Amino acid sequence: MQIFRSSASGHKLTQQRCFWKEFDALGVQMGRDDQAACSVHISTKLVSNLIHYLGLSHHLLALNFIIVSFGKKSAWSSTQVKVTDTDFDGVEVRVFEGPPKPEEPLKRSVVYIHGGGWALASAKIRYYDELCTAMAEELNAVIVSIEYRLVPTVYFPAQIHDVVRATKYFLQPEVLHKYSVDPGRIGISGDSAGGNLAAALGQQFNQDDHLKNKLKVQALIYPVLQALDFNTPSYQQNMNTPILPRYVMVKYWVDYFKGNYDFVQAMIVNNHTSLDVEEAAALRARLNWTSLLPASITKNYKPVVQTTGNARIVQEIPQLLDARSAPLIAEQEVLQHLPKTYILTCEHDVLRDDGIMYAKRLESAGVEVTLDHFEDGFHGCMIFTSWPTNFSVGIRTRNSYIKWLDQNL
Repeated sequence: MQIFRSSASGHKLTQQRCFWKEFDALGVQMGRDDQAACSVHISTKLVSNLIHYLGLSHHLLALNFIIVSFGKKSAWSSTQVKVTDTDFDGVEVRVFEGPPKPEEPLKRSVVYIHGGGWALASAKIRYYDELCTAMAEELNAVIVSIEYRLVPTVYFPAQIHDVVRATKYFLQPEVLHKYSVDPGRIGISGDSAGGNLAAALGQQFNQDDHLKNKLKVQALIYPVLQALDFNTPSYQQNMNTPILPRYVMVKYWVDYFKGNYDFVQAMIVNNHTSLDVEEAAALRARLNWTSLLPASITKNYKPVVQTTGNARIVQEIPQLLDARSAPLIAEQEVLQHLPKTYILTCEHDVLRDDGIMYAKRLESAGVEVTLDHFEDGFHGCMIFTSWPTNFSVGIRTRNSYIKWLDQNL
């Protein structure tokens, strides 16, 4: 396994210091009007919760309405990249067609799945539009960005069904011919919850004998990969780190499964996978971080394994133990034939260890893996590459990701 450790400079930054340093720099760049706009952005979650409290709408619907309303971008084509909105087998997609190369009549392609906790964001908001445009132009590729349905309109496994359906449609010979795509050079990718869906998609396609066109690579950006242990070293280290605190991530899981919020606090202390929960017993070994993570990561953190917990949680939400929702717990046989894999992780992210453990399990299964770790990275940083949220680590993670795709796809 190739492991790259990237940092902002030659000296090691302490935990969270680099994150706030970026925000301090951002404050210097921004004028008062832009700071006010940033404050409005931060308060959207409070507004959405108020709307939900008043019974006007589900808080996730309200929050996503605000996100999409302020960030939506039309399918605007440039001289280099053609952008169109269409649907693949009933699933909305935004297609980015990069510039052709005379010496290469067929283009490579990436199916991209956006993040947002299975409940927020869109392929059509500026952040993802800009990312996919850059990918299409720099890779001379066709990027298919999937607009899958979100919580609370649908719940697990509907999101997986959407991305599977759209990708299978795209892989049809006549569709690949329409977009001049090389069937041997197609990859899947996604960030955060989109990385979760991409990993699930890869595992499902790996077991589908009817698929003629196999995926060449998968690239997972700070992916969500398991819901059994919310006390890995990165969950303990970053439990209150901005962008994605532990409590928020656990709530996203509960929302994804249409579960009961009363379970959240119990799940935070791993009561749902305690020793007396028989359903979880066979799965714990597949994410035993004391053996899957290096000493530089585990440090002095201790596993949180409850002797007695709340068996009712997994009885009411059995999806927590489903490998389609938690690709990290898939059987070794499922992992063995997965394509060459890139996993990007960030130090200041509760999900850091999910990605590192998956890289280790894939490597043990014989998969070629590149683990690209950013010491100064934080969750979500790769889409923050344009003013006023143009973080240096966002630009560096995006460049590193696209470089890997360029060399391996």
